Amino acid sequence: PGKRVLIVYAHQEPKSFNGSLLKIAVEELTKQGCSVTVSDLYAMQFEPRATRNDIVAFPMLNNLNCLSLSAQERCSRSCIIRRLIKKLIYDQTAFLKVHSFFPLFWFSMPAILKGWMDRVLVQGFAYDLSKSYDGGLLQDKLSLFSFTTGATKEMYSNGGVSGDVRYVLWPMQHGIMHFCGVKVLEPHICYAPENVSEEKRKEMLTAWTQRLKTLWKEEPIKCSPEWYFK
Repeated sequence: PGKRVLIVYAHQEPKSFNGSLLKIAVEELTKQGCSVTVSDLYAMQFEPRATRNDIVAFPMLNNLNCLSLSAQERCSRSCIIRRLIKKLIYDQTAFLKVHSFFPLFWFSMPAILKGWMDRVLVQGFAYDLSKSYDGGLLQDKLSLFSFTTGATKEMYSNGGVSGDVRYVLWPMQHGIMHFCGVKVLEPHICYAPENVSEEKRKEMLTAWTQRLKTLWKEEPIKCSPEWYFK
């Protein structure tokens, strides 16, 4: 069985630089024999809010975590959430990597992508309070964040005005993915593509294409505070 890739895409413009990164990833990974699934959140008109509507039972419960856990145990999630979770469940002989493509908004991911995290990586499926981080429930998966910024690489350096970009990655990679047991690859960051020359943008796309060719040979980062705050 081939490797499986789920791409969660969070940009409203197909012709954007993120759209180009997505197109390259789908083409290259498919060429490698991977089974590639894309969840285009804007095209899906994905609802980012986690509400009681995600749960189709338990009207008397008022704690969302309790609702979530009870629904997972009794398979009582809404149809959309069941479909999204199914994209993360696969044959045990397969190998799945989750890619997220997005522009950096206010030192974080766009609300629509955060909503995907809130609604899909739920208690009882992605984590349990007694099974988190290295013991999380999604230990058999890999994750890679690919995103663009408005600021330059120098601004996101340790001495830059925005601070080291790894500080930004701490809640996303460590607080979400690692918490669920997912192993995390080095992020792919394209700094300020709107503010560079066409030649530089082509270089960025070429670098992404080249990385994809050897992506499956990469080792995950060491998910520890030292990696983010050294």
